Amino acid sequence: MVFSSVVFCFYFLPATLALYFIMPNIRARNVILTIASLIFYLWAGIYTFPLILVSIALNYSLGLLLESVKAQRRKRILLILGVILNLALLFYFKYFNYCVHIYDRLLPSRFSFLPFLPEPEIVLPIGISFFTFQGMSYMIDVYRGTTPAQHNIGKVALYISFFPQLVAGPIVRYTDISAALGHRQSTLEGVSKGLGRFIIGLGKKVMIADMMAKIADDIFAMESAELYPAMAWLGIVCYTLQIYFDFSGYSDMAIGMGRIFGFRFPENFNYPYKSVSMQDFWRRWHISLSSWFRDYVYIPLGGSRRGNTYLHLAIVFFLTGIWHGASYTFVLWGIWHGFFVIAERFLNQKYHLKLPKPLGWVFTMMIVLLGWVLFRSDNLGFAIKYMGVMFGNSGGA
Repeated sequence: MVFSSVVFCFYFLPATLALYFIMPNIRARNVILTIASLIFYLWAGIYTFPLILVSIALNYSLGLLLESVKAQRRKRILLILGVILNLALLFYFKYFNYCVHIYDRLLPSRFSFLPFLPEPEIVLPIGISFFTFQGMSYMIDVYRGTTPAQHNIGKVALYISFFPQLVAGPIVRYTDISAALGHRQSTLEGVSKGLGRFIIGLGKKVMIADMMAKIADDIFAMESAELYPAMAWLGIVCYTLQIYFDFSGYSDMAIGMGRIFGFRFPENFNYPYKSVSMQDFWRRWHISLSSWFRDYVYIPLGGSRRGNTYLHLAIVFFLTGIWHGASYTFVLWGIWHGFFVIAERFLNQKYHLKLPKPLGWVFTMMIVLLGWVLFRSDNLGFAIKYMGVMFGNSGGA
């Protein structure tokens, strides 16, 4: 059930709103939102439904344990165990099938004693990357002492499963909404602004992203030999618009729905295509993800204060690529962005080299466009050929 579907807009959301607003208190309203969120998740597939229940139970239990244990060493062991268990769930459902595929392609043909493994049919659960990261951030914050453990499992269930930000984010920290889980108000002004934001997001998705997708999909479905430069540029420009308006549209709809229900979700995009550097781009693009990696990976590694800053950045962007999906083209996309962020930082710190804003914008958009070719392509070979066509190496008419 996607936010732009008839079922969601004309049945699920109105029914949820009606039941929500007739409830007399926050506790009853939380129950309605939790039930609606679980139904939303169940709609995506009964076989993956237990996963979100496992995630809720796991992070709720570990939060209580982390709060109750006083010995720092035992707390650290519990935290590591919790992170491993969360990542194990994410790995199995999102990456295990791809790893088996790579194994079968590379190893048994070279080493005859190794057997071929059957590729399991694993259904990818919706939102698993988002609610897994939310669960881990809750655990880590409890471990750090920045938030107390939540003793009400219903509130943890609502935090992890809340349907507005389940599909495509933003990644919401528990600290962002912990107070609102116990006390919030839905005002007429808030509902009005929330509906307006939802409509803007729906317009981005349906009127722009879906239209751009038709062109981009047709062009990227062609053989590279059939392409010519103008068509290749049209395809990647359309995809560049598609992915932004699709992703930011979903974020707008999520933020709008959250506002209707009395929650304030963080912004996720801030006009990324007007960035004048790659560092600027990552301050504007998918803000909730980049800030998550900053706070829970980059800074704990040492950030810019200790150790090798460039190595820390390389690790973050490598993980960013993996997070987006089970394909080596996503990893290459993350490495591509990481390389230019690191290069910019090095040149700026070492030689105080900074491009003028107009030239910086052109350079940044070129890097972003070429990065999207990697992101959209099924394999590296096609991506290289596509880039070649963009710059004149055309086999088409």
